[in-house]
Amino acid sequence: MKSRTMPHERLTSRWLRVAAIAMAAPVSILAGCAGGSAPVPLGADGAAPLAAASMRSGSMSAAPRRVCEEPAAAGTARCYVLVGPPRETLAISPDTAGFYSPSQLQAAYDLPSAKKGVGETVAIVDAYDDPNVEADLGVYRSNYGLSACTTANGCFKKMNQMGEPSPLPTGDQSWGFEMSLDTQMVAAICPNCKIRLIEANSSNLSDLETGVDTAVGLGLHFVSTSWGAGEFASETSDDVNFDHPGVVITNSSGDGAYSGGTQYPASSPYVTAVGGTTLVPASNTRKWFESAWGPSTTQGSGSGCSLYEAKPTWQLDTGCTNRTTADVAAVADSVAGYDSDTSQPGWYSFYGTSVSSPIIASVYALADNAKSTNFGSYPYAHTSSLYDIKKGSTGTCSPAYLCTAEPGYDGPTGNGTPHGIGGF
Repeated sequence: MKSRTMPHERLTSRWLRVAAIAMAAPVSILAGCAGGSAPVPLGADGAAPLAAASMRSGSMSAAPRRVCEEPAAAGTARCYVLVGPPRETLAISPDTAGFYSPSQLQAAYDLPSAKKGVGETVAIVDAYDDPNVEADLGVYRSNYGLSACTTANGCFKKMNQMGEPSPLPTGDQSWGFEMSLDTQMVAAICPNCKIRLIEANSSNLSDLETGVDTAVGLGLHFVSTSWGAGEFASETSDDVNFDHPGVVITNSSGDGAYSGGTQYPASSPYVTAVGGTTLVPASNTRKWFESAWGPSTTQGSGSGCSLYEAKPTWQLDTGCTNRTTADVAAVADSVAGYDSDTSQPGWYSFYGTSVSSPIIASVYALADNAKSTNFGSYPYAHTSSLYDIKKGSTGTCSPAYLCTAEPGYDGPTGNGTPHGIGGF
C-alpha cells in the first residue's frame, strides 16, 4: 500500500499548518481528537508546546488499546504495544502532527543516525510469528526514504528462538503488531543497522528468555525486548538469562503506570529498563517538550520499587532499597507504523514503552559502546548527555519521585532521554 506522503524535509511546515488549523478549528472538530486529556503543561523554560499536541495520544477519540492481554498464567508475558485506530480513519497521513517519522525522532534526540550504525546489528526478541513483518518494514522504510532492509541484501533476518530460519512459530496478530513496531523503530533510529528478529515459540518467559540467550550467542550486542509481566517471587532465578556482560538488553518498563506495579524483566538489574515520555514540538530552545507519559493513572510509563531484586551499586536513589525502574526513557506517545497482518491493514499510531525500548537499543547501537557498559549503569554516569525530564506524573505515590518526573532521577523517566549518543 502506498501511503499519501510527502518528502520528509517538508514535515515541519506541514505540521505547523495542521497545528494552525487545529487552533482555529471549532470545538466540535477538536472534540474528535481530544478525548478529555489533561492540558499539556508548560515546558521547563516556560514555553508552551505547539498546538499539534492536541492531535496526540491521550488525544484521540478512541483511546489506544492493548493488543496483548495480561498473562493468562504464571510464567508468561504479554507484549506491551498499544495501538490506535487505523490511520485512514483519522484522515491523517503518516507524516503529520504528532505521529512521528524517523527524521522527527532523530531531530528530537539529536541523533547522528545518517552517519552512525554502519556494521551494527540490533536484535528484537518477540513471541510467535508475523509472516508479513519484512514486507511491512519495507513499506515503512520506503515511505520515509530509507534504504531497503531485506533478507536478500542481508540486512534483515528472521529466525526461531534457537537461531534457525525454520521452523518458525505459529502466527499471532497481536504480537505481530509488536514486531512491526519494534523493527520499524530500529529503522527509524538506526537506519544503517541490520535487524535480527528472533521469534520465540510462545509467550512463555522460558521461550522468550531462550530467544534472548540465542541473540547473545549469535554475537549480537544490542537486544530489545518489549514484553514482561508483574513481578514474581522466583524472578531472580530467571536473571541468568539477562546476565550478559558487554551486551545491552533493553526492556520496556510497562504501560500500566505506577498502579500497574513494577514489571519483570524491567526490574532485573541486568537490563536497561526503559520508561516512556510524551514528546511534542514546543517554542523553546530544544524545539521539543517532553514529559513523563501518563495519560491516566492506569496507562502510562511503568515504574516502581522492585519487590525482589537487590539494588545495583550504580543506582543511588534513596527512596527504594531495592532495584528502581526505570533507568532511561524515550517517547512512548504516538509514532507512525505500518502493519498488514491484521483485518485492517495499513498505517497505525503506536504507543507505549514498546516504542521506547527499541529506540533506546538503537541509540546504544549508534553509540557502539556495548563492551564498555555495565548493564544499565552507563547513563547514570553520563547524565549530561541526557535530557532531564522534569514534568509529568503516572499516579500518586510515596516517595513522589517513584511516579512523578522531577529534576534528576525519577521512576517514570529514569535519568532522562537521549541528548545525542553520549549517554549510551
